[in-house]
Amino acid sequence: MLTPTTNDAEALALSALAATLTDGRRAQRFLDLTGLDASELRCRALDGDRALLGATLAFLESHEPDLIAVAEAIGATPAELVAARATLES
Repeated sequence: MLTPTTNDAEALALSALAATLTDGRRAQRFLDLTGLDASELRCRALDGDRALLGATLAFLESHEPDLIAVAEAIGATPAELVAARATLES
C-alpha cells in the first residue's frame, strides 16, 4: 500500500470525521474524549486542523468496531485510515 499524501490523508480524515459525527453515540463519545464542543469542532474542522484530523483517526483506531464501521461508510479500508493518521502525525 502506498503512503497517502498529506492532502489525501486530510481528505480521508475529513470524511472520517463527518462519518463519525453522523452516529450520535460515536459523536458524543468523541466530543467527551476530546473535550471539544460542537462550535470548536466545527471551527477546527473548517480550518483543516491536522491535529484534530489525526485525533479523529486515533479515536477510531482506539475502538476497532468504530474504525471498521467508519472505513466502510466512507469507502476506505481500516488500514488506509491508520496510514492517514500516521501521515498527519508526521
